[in-house]
Order: sequence, then C-alpha cells, then structure tokens
Amino acid sequence: MNQSLMAQIADLLSRAAEDRADLLHSGWYTTDQLADLLGVDASTLRRWRTSRPAQGPHFVSLTNRVTMYSAPDVQAWLASRRTDPAQAA
Repeated sequence: MNQSLMAQIADLLSRAAEDRADLLHSGWYTTDQLADLLGVDASTLRRWRTSRPAQGPHFVSLTNRVTMYSAPDVQAWLASRRTDPAQAA
C-alpha cells in the first residue's frame, strides 16, 4: 500500500474517532429544550421520532418518558439540512 493511501486511511480513521465525540460531556437537550431552540412544538419532535422511518436528529431514549438529544447530533442534523441558495436555484 502506498504512503499516500495509508495517510488517507489514517486521516479517515482519525476523523471517525472525532465524530464519535465524547457524548457524555458534549451537551444534551431534552425534547422541550430542543423544541425551544428549533422553534417548533415538542410534539413535532415526538412525531419525527415515531414516524417510520424516523426523522429529525438522532436521539437516545433513556426511558419510555425521557428522550435526550446530543448537541453534536443536533448540529450534524442541522448541517445536513442546510441549503446553499446558489445551488438550489
């Protein structure tokens, strides 16, 4: 394997490790907190979670009544939804 390919693989692995952020310490939102931040009703987030296929940002169900959203997952989801107006036209 050539050095360039090995460097690319090492870079990809490093980025993958960074993507698996320290979820415990990266910040969490409750459904109500995230709804306030996004300017939607909490029922919208619940509907997104229960739709098939699920929509919205990734979430963690701690119990039947407690669902949390990690800040990095919310940021990644928002970034995936961005539209560049120059490319949309």
